[in-house]
Amino acid sequence: MKTLALVFAATILVSAPTFALRATAGKQAPPYQLPMEPPREFGTSITASMEGWFDNPDGTKTFIVGYLNRNAKMEIDVPIGENNKIEPGGPDYGQPTHFMPHRQLGMFTITVPKDFGQSRLTWSITVNGRTNAIPLKLVPDYVLQPFRDIAVGNTPPVIRFSPTGPTVQGPIASLAKAPTLKARVGVPLPITTYAVDDGKYTSGSNAQPRNAPPPVEFEWSKYRGPGDVTFDARIPKLTIEAGGPIGAEFKGHATTNVTFSAPGEYALHLNVDDFSGRGSGETGCCWTTAIVKVTVTQ
Repeated sequence: MKTLALVFAATILVSAPTFALRATAGKQAPPYQLPMEPPREFGTSITASMEGWFDNPDGTKTFIVGYLNRNAKMEIDVPIGENNKIEPGGPDYGQPTHFMPHRQLGMFTITVPKDFGQSRLTWSITVNGRTNAIPLKLVPDYVLQPFRDIAVGNTPPVIRFSPTGPTVQGPIASLAKAPTLKARVGVPLPITTYAVDDGKYTSGSNAQPRNAPPPVEFEWSKYRGPGDVTFDARIPKLTIEAGGPIGAEFKGHATTNVTFSAPGEYALHLNVDDFSGRGSGETGCCWTTAIVKVTVTQ
C-alpha cells in the first residue's frame, strides 16, 4: 500500500538519535527531527505526523494528521489530557485516543481559520515514558490535493452509511462531523458502508494489472472508547454491485459487525482505498476516511 510522499517530520522532547526526513519528490523536509528509534513489540513510543494540508473554498485550511506507533504488537489507549494533547486551544482537537500499531496515515483532520497564517498547533503524545511532539504549520511544500489527482483526474471513493444517507469523500475524517449509532454491550452492531468510485488509477494507466486489488477496500479500527472493540472483519468482504475493473465506475458495499465490551461513548475509524492505495502520489489523492460514533449501553 503506497504512502503519502509528503510526511512532516517531528520535534522531539526526549533524548534520542534523530534524522531529517525528505519528501520522496526530492524536496528537503523542514528542519524538524524524527527519532530514529527502532520499532519494538512493546514498550516504545508513538510519534504524530502531519501528512500535509489543503485549502478549503471558504479560505480556511485543513491539516491531515496521522501517527506512527512503534509498538509493533501493542494497541495503546492514551486518554485526552496531559499525555495526549493538541495546543493551544486544546487539549482535544478530535485526535485518536486508541493507537493502532505501525504507521497510520491521515487518521483525522483539523480545520483552522483563514487567518491562521504562521501560527502553529502542537500535538504531544507521551507513552512508555517517552514524549514526542510535532508542529502543525502551513508549510508551502506540504500542500496536498486530496480530492483530484492532477495527472489522470482520479477522485476518492464516495461513501455512505445508508443507501440514501449523506456522502463522504476524501481524507476528511472528523470527530465533530461523525454520525452517531447506538449499540448494546456484547450485541454485534452491523455497519454497512456503500461506495461509488470512478475506477481510475493514479499511475496514469488503466490497464488491468495482474492480481489487481479490489476496486475499493474498507478498513475499520477503534478510534476512541472505554472498552474493547471487536470487528468480525476489520477488512470486510466487498460485494460488487456494478463495475469493478480498473477504468470502469464501481459501485458496491461491505458490512462488518462490531461488538463492544463495555458501555460508554466510542468512535470507530474507517479508511477506504481505491485502486491507487492510501495517499498514493505526492498529491495525497485518492482515498477516503470517516469516523462513526457509537453510544453503547448495557
